Amino acid sequence: MPDLKITREFIAALPKTDLHVHLDGSLRIPTLIELARARHVQLPSYTEGGLRETVYTERYTSLGDYLKGFQYTVAVMQDAESLERIACELAEDNQAEGVRYLEVRFAPQLHVRPGLDAVSVIAAVDRGLRRARDAYNRRPEVAAGREPAFEYGIICCALRMFTPEFSRYYATLFDAHPYTRPKNLYAMASVDLARAAIIARDREGLQVVGFDLAGEESGYPAGAHRDAFEYAHKHFLKRTVHAGEAYGPESIFQAITDLHADRIGHGTYLLEADQIQDPEIEDRERYVDKLGNYIADRRITLEVCLTSNLQTNPKLRFLDDHTFRKLRAKRISTTLCTDNRLMSNTSVTNELWLAVKHLGLDRHDLKSIVIYGFKRSFWPGDYLSKRQYVRQVIDHYDAVERKFAA
Repeated sequence: MPDLKITREFIAALPKTDLHVHLDGSLRIPTLIELARARHVQLPSYTEGGLRETVYTERYTSLGDYLKGFQYTVAVMQDAESLERIACELAEDNQAEGVRYLEVRFAPQLHVRPGLDAVSVIAAVDRGLRRARDAYNRRPEVAAGREPAFEYGIICCALRMFTPEFSRYYATLFDAHPYTRPKNLYAMASVDLARAAIIARDREGLQVVGFDLAGEESGYPAGAHRDAFEYAHKHFLKRTVHAGEAYGPESIFQAITDLHADRIGHGTYLLEADQIQDPEIEDRERYVDKLGNYIADRRITLEVCLTSNLQTNPKLRFLDDHTFRKLRAKRISTTLCTDNRLMSNTSVTNELWLAVKHLGLDRHDLKSIVIYGFKRSFWPGDYLSKRQYVRQVIDHYDAVERKFAA
C-alpha cells in the first residue's frame, strides 16, 4: 500500500470504539440548558458560550475543579425521560464521528429516587442507546453488510466514596445506617449496585456488560469493594477499575488482584516508580517493571484519556509529556477514549489525532490501538459473534485505508 498520510479526516472515517466515556460527562450543552430550564435547575449561564467560559473550560486547575461541572449534569438526569434522551444523543454523536462500538458508563445510584430504582435507571439508559442503535443499523449500507453495525454496552459504576449530598439514594443509605462507618456504607452500596446490574442483565435483558469503580483513589482503596466485584466476577460480569489516574502503581495492582479487573481506567501512573506511595515497597523500579510486564503479558488494556489527563493533572503541563509514549514502548495494551465529551470538549477522533500529533503515533500504531478497542471490548454477545464483528471491522478499516491512500 502506498504511504498513507494520517489526517483528521482519515481518522474520522475509521471505525472506532470508545470504551471509557461517562454518560453524565457527555451531554450536549443545548440539551443541558433545555433540561435545566424545564426542571428548574440553576446554571451559571444559559448560553453555550457562557457555560464554556464559566464551567466547561479548556483547562481546569485540578481534578476537583474538573468535577464541579457534574453537579449540573447530574441534576438534570433525575428522571427516565432525560436519561433516555441523553443516552440516545450520546450514541448519535458517536455514530456521527465513526464510532461503531460504544461502552457507556455511569453511576445509576446517582439517579435513583422514589419510583426510579437502579434497574429502572439502567433500563432508561438502555432504551436510549438501543433506539439510536436500531435507527443507525437500518441504514442500507449497514443492513446490507457493507459497513459494520453500531453496537453498545453499559458499564455500571460503583463509587469509592460518597456523601449524603450525592443523591437521594446515598442520603437514604446514611439515614438507614446512622451508626455504620462510612467505608462500610461505600461497600454496601457497591454490592447493591452489583446485584442490580446482574438483575438488569439477566432478568430484564439489558445490555449491561461491565462493572466499574470510580472516584477519589487516595484514602479510598479499591479493596473495600472486594465483595461487590467478587459478586460481579462470579456472575461473569466483566470488570474495569479507575486506577492509576491520581494515585500510584499500587492502586493498579490492587485493581487487578482484589477486584479481578479485566481493564484499567486511565492507568496513567502504571510505570511511574516515583508515584509509589506505599512505604513497604522498597525497590520501586523493580515493582513497576514487574507490574508492567504482568499487565502486558495478560493483555490487561488501559483505557487512556489524553485530554482529560491533561486537564485534571496539574503536573502534566504538555501532552508530549504524557506517559502514553512509555506505555506503548513497553507494548502495554492501550485504547484511546474520551472520558467526558462535555467536560473535556473532545471526541474519539480528537483523542486519536492528538496522539498522532504529539505522541508519535504512526499508521501501524493507530490501527493496533483502534482494533484493540474492539478486541478488548466487553462485547454483549457471545465470543463467536464478537470474532465475526471484529473481522468485519478490520475489513472495513482496510477499505478506508485503501480509499485514503488512493
